Amino acid sequence: MSTIPKSSFEFLKNLKKNNHKDWMTENKKEYLRNEKLLKTFYAEVVERLNEKDEIEKTKVFRINRDIRFSKDKTPYNVHRSVSFSRSGAHRRGGYYLRLEPGNSLMAGGFFGPQPADLLRIRKEFEMDDQEIREILSNPDFKKAFGGFNEKYQVKTAPKGFNKDHNAIDLIKNKSFFVEHRFTDEEVFAADFLDKVVFYYELLRPYFNYMSDVLTTDLNGVSLLDD
Repeated sequence: MSTIPKSSFEFLKNLKKNNHKDWMTENKKEYLRNEKLLKTFYAEVVERLNEKDEIEKTKVFRINRDIRFSKDKTPYNVHRSVSFSRSGAHRRGGYYLRLEPGNSLMAGGFFGPQPADLLRIRKEFEMDDQEIREILSNPDFKKAFGGFNEKYQVKTAPKGFNKDHNAIDLIKNKSFFVEHRFTDEEVFAADFLDKVVFYYELLRPYFNYMSDVLTTDLNGVSLLDD
């Protein structure tokens, strides 16, 4: 079973101190060596997820930053991130992993959904919030993730929704993802792969619910082609 090499974090720490092209050019071999090891780990995550799910795509985010519209002109990200997309229109939701010294986490769900999906989710909560609350309040789920991040909420009720609705705390969300953070010691531990997969699998009932919501209309009629 693959592990995360400590050298990858040493590289990222040094990059943070020397975030410029000359340093990266000088250390490109080390960067590529660590990337190869990380991609081996990502492949094992996919293999494990495919035991109970179906992964269509692995996206390794570029280390180069898009600085065109940013005040921060440092050219490189000081973390390594990857996402795993589920296969098929009937499987909604995605898995995410961020590796960064002192700031590593896994996450999953729906970050910044398209307007049509966002409205459909809000309408579902408006009509019936019992099932989603049962999922969010499950002891294992709650212990692992807490709940949706209130940072990604509108300040008041979205247009067309009653600010006094009993589900307004859910309806106000703009994103519907949860996360779990890891210490550096956990990242380097031999069982880190097991832990990542464990937390991903805790998301499955949530993904099943949201997949049903996003592939049906408010009457429960499928939106997918037969």
